[in-house]
Amino acid sequence: MPPEPNAAQGASPGALPGRRLSPMMILVLCGVGAAALAMGLRQSFGLFLAPMTAANGWTASGFAFAIALQVLVNGISQPLCGQLADRIGGRNVIIGGAVLYMLGILGMALSDGLPLFTFFAGLVMGVAVSAAGMPVIMASMTRLLPESQRGRATGLGTAGSSFGQFLVVPLAGFGIAGFGWQGALLVMAGAALLMVPLALPLNDRPAPPPTTAAGRAAAAAEETAGQTLRRAFRSTSFWCLFFGFFVCGLHVSFLAVHLPGFVASCHLPSYVGAGAISLIGLFNVAGSLISGELTQKWRRRELLVAIYASRAVLMTIFFLAPKTTGTVLAFSAVMGVLWLSTVPPTVALCARNFGMRWLATVFGLVFLGHQIGGFTGAWLGGLIFDRTGSYDLMWIISILAGVFAALVHLPIRDAARPAAVPA
Repeated sequence: MPPEPNAAQGASPGALPGRRLSPMMILVLCGVGAAALAMGLRQSFGLFLAPMTAANGWTASGFAFAIALQVLVNGISQPLCGQLADRIGGRNVIIGGAVLYMLGILGMALSDGLPLFTFFAGLVMGVAVSAAGMPVIMASMTRLLPESQRGRATGLGTAGSSFGQFLVVPLAGFGIAGFGWQGALLVMAGAALLMVPLALPLNDRPAPPPTTAAGRAAAAAEETAGQTLRRAFRSTSFWCLFFGFFVCGLHVSFLAVHLPGFVASCHLPSYVGAGAISLIGLFNVAGSLISGELTQKWRRRELLVAIYASRAVLMTIFFLAPKTTGTVLAFSAVMGVLWLSTVPPTVALCARNFGMRWLATVFGLVFLGHQIGGFTGAWLGGLIFDRTGSYDLMWIISILAGVFAALVHLPIRDAARPAAVPA
């Protein structure tokens, strides 16, 4: 079992003798596994748009609104789940989220109308994704690991999320083909409970109140959650991270929900859409690992500028290129490298600027920006397609948003050499 933090402030590398490496490996592997399963399940929902709307007579925008609401509720509830994790430990919150995951997917499978589907897919799943999602998992891993390993572990966790997308999305596609959309959702509901054992090593529950006078004095001097949040809300860096992550969410949700439909609108085979989402997940394994390493060595601010600018350039090239199976898969591979590579430098900048004690809360608020963007990308994509019969306007909006995100990160406060003072 990893050490009970007090490690909330981060252990020094020298404090971990060789015999502690095995528990640390278990911690990282379980955190990566939980993030992989959570991300893989939620990123599969776009595959259900076509069969569920056809079977139930729903509109694309109606289905997309339910998924967009999930993203928005995820964002709104993420700071609350982060605050809960900061107070009672990430393990307990993730286990509760896994149970909600199961109930939400089960409700989606059994819904007999769009309002009930929207309740389970939007509201229940929105809270579930917050409780058992990457921000809580990443914050728990960051607190439990020594400073020298945090950027790398965050990259591993993000890569694990992408591997889950690579692995689970095609399995969900095969499940739909073999068992129908309802049967596939029932299997996914059962799989969600596998997150419970994976959460057990993420025991970052805060230490009990100190009993000595010196300990009480140190605790009294520690910044409270309210003080940290007031400092964050007055910070330009916080709002730059917030609005930059808004664009990340817009891109990710638009592509996750609508890329299979866009592929179908280009008269390409249905397997190309599922393959595109899977390929994004596969290549983001490499992208996240590279980002985690660069987070240890580069200025995090410049890394984020480069990622968002690269997205804008890539989307422009793809928008103008002929839409063939080859161009779709090439776009997906390169986009995969950029997909969640924003997470390690964003988490590191939150830790650097606002400290470790309330990291899940602060990152949860930044993640709210991501999910507001996600709601916008998922819902607006469906609305534009219903109104125009094309995704062209949404591609243009996404390109301009990438340019905005590259620019908005420039004022963020960052140290010249992040590796010298690890966060």
